[in-house]
Amino acid sequence: MHLSEDIKPISYLKAKTADVINRVNENQRTIFITQNGEAKAVVQDIKSYENTQNTLNLLKLIIQSENDIDSGNVISQDEMFDNLETQLFN
Repeated sequence: MHLSEDIKPISYLKAKTADVINRVNENQRTIFITQNGEAKAVVQDIKSYENTQNTLNLLKLIIQSENDIDSGNVISQDEMFDNLETQLFN
């Protein structure tokens, strides 16, 4: 991984927008855009973005589940399946 190759100034993005988009789509590596020497934005292919969002959503579900367990907001497996059968077949 050569992160230094993935950091570009905004002037580079302005001059070579199509090249940057083609590059991120081909190699699926995020490009970090700087402005006045500070990181300001990222350019990422859509598949990588979707994967990141899906990962974050799964992590949120895990945290919610852990919070439910900690607060005692749980039911037994048998009770869960009974409730599910009732909802599906009645």
